[in-house]
Amino acid sequence: MPEVDDVSVDINPNDLKIEVFRSGGHGGQSVNTTDSAVRITHIPTGISVSMQDEKSQHKNKDKALKILKARLYEAEIEAQNAQNKEVRKTQVGSGDRSERIRTYNYPQNRLTDHRIGLTLYSLEEIMLGGLLDEIINPLIAHAQSQAMGTTE
Repeated sequence: MPEVDDVSVDINPNDLKIEVFRSGGHGGQSVNTTDSAVRITHIPTGISVSMQDEKSQHKNKDKALKILKARLYEAEIEAQNAQNKEVRKTQVGSGDRSERIRTYNYPQNRLTDHRIGLTLYSLEEIMLGGLLDEIINPLIAHAQSQAMGTTE
């Protein structure tokens, strides 16, 4: 687990549920007689950490808080990574034919603009710079109708 500074993760003390209990395990002096084990639960996320390594309740509480902060930090990083992944996924297409804007078919001498459903059978002339108005004017009309449709 990554070590986290106290500054990087702010935890509201009201969001913590701290429980103390007796340590379990093999016998020994003061193992089963003092409440030195600590369980800290972060209420909003439900993340819980138990610590019973030390004899002192305060040391166990400090260790448990460090582990809880590390887990909260890791959960926050994972959430950010998942959000970034979703954003990237929406920006990058799948490359399917359905996502194409325009098709240039040289064997059939055909240009098709899939956004507006325009098909012209004079690809050579278009590629030489002629008939561009026949492509541009319908695209402008389509863009204007889209703009008017979204503002209403």
